[in-house]
Amino acid sequence: MFSDTHFHFNLLTDDGGTGGSEILSGMAADNCFFAQDIGVAYDDLPLRQQLCRSVINGMSDKNAARKILDFMYFSAGIWPSPIEIRERKKHFPAFKQRIAEALLSDDPFFRKVCAVGECGLDHHWNPSGADGRSETDFTSDMAAGERELFCMQLELADELQLPVIVHSRDAAEETIGCISDCGSHNGVIHCFSYGIEEARAFIDRGWYISFSGSVTYTKKNKMAAMEDLLRFIPRDRLLLETDAPYLAPVPFRGHRNSPLFIRHTYRFVAEILGTSVEQLCETVDRNARSLFIGKNPV
Repeated sequence: MFSDTHFHFNLLTDDGGTGGSEILSGMAADNCFFAQDIGVAYDDLPLRQQLCRSVINGMSDKNAARKILDFMYFSAGIWPSPIEIRERKKHFPAFKQRIAEALLSDDPFFRKVCAVGECGLDHHWNPSGADGRSETDFTSDMAAGERELFCMQLELADELQLPVIVHSRDAAEETIGCISDCGSHNGVIHCFSYGIEEARAFIDRGWYISFSGSVTYTKKNKMAAMEDLLRFIPRDRLLLETDAPYLAPVPFRGHRNSPLFIRHTYRFVAEILGTSVEQLCETVDRNARSLFIGKNPV
């Protein structure tokens, strides 16, 4: 139960967050079916995999460790930070090499790379935020570079026959343009933040839609629209995620998020859809299997 299709495990294991062993043990106790640690930098895949492997190897509960080895998967992606956009041509060969090395690893756990991403377009300008993105920095060259970095990863995913995890914020039209231009129609729009018409455009092109804990604190004057959006998504295209350590659901809003909090998002969405939490878990598990696991040779 309670699959989490998108979280950042390495950001949950420092001194300021919940211990990685506690998180993974809790997911094992919940009989998690699928969990995916998400990449954001050209060189982070081996570090993330080694960290996760080290935490699992250090667990005293070997039954839980076996479960985690089974449900844990990885993506590899380059998030469109200004640095990565500028250095895209320098970094991309190393990025491809790290994926190739993982897929050819002698350790089957390291071969469980099942998606490219997160990658995409972000036009939410917040110079004082952690991302440091300022509209004034995005000259025509930077904007073109952002699109090129996205398309490079779309093309790589097609080459590897892997789905893509797309980050799209305040850039729906441009995102649709990129995936259409590249002929890429295999993946998920993670942490979906648009409306029904945008959802329709992605779904009609073959994409899945994923929601995070942010749906649980939708403003009252927008709740009806959110409910309509959730009901609009075909059940066979729906995924749920935490994006931990970000976007903690109610009642933990404002706190560091954890994959263990995703049950609150499941309960919220299940109530709106008029289904049981158990049925919703089965739906998300089935969709995760169809999109991600079926593409992985392990």
